[in-house]
Amino acid sequence: QVQLVESGGGLVQAGGSLRLSCAASGSIFSTNSMGWYRQAPGKQRELVAGILRGGSTTYPDFVKGRFTISRDNTKNTLYLQMNNLKPEDTAVYYCAADRTFTRYPQEYWGKGTLVTVSS
Repeated sequence: QVQLVESGGGLVQAGGSLRLSCAASGSIFSTNSMGWYRQAPGKQRELVAGILRGGSTTYPDFVKGRFTISRDNTKNTLYLQMNNLKPEDTAVYYCAADRTFTRYPQEYWGKGTLVTVSS
């Protein structure tokens, strides 16, 4: 089992930045993929960034150039640096991990952290 705990959400003005963190514990050595998703009210959950064990990253077009995913293996922590935030980025952000190599990790989930971007 892998436990994931997100932090770093909050209220920020449009154009601002936030860095989300995801602390991982448990059988993290077994995970080969991690990522961040978000879900806005009334919308489906969507991937915003993914990273494989080897460091390869993936981003959807709507966050490219604004969001950066990274991880610190010494701290067992996944990060999401979000710059130039827009009101449409408002959502609950979830950390996810998977034992398989996948661009869409979905095996383990955190409980989420709320990001609100004001205009």
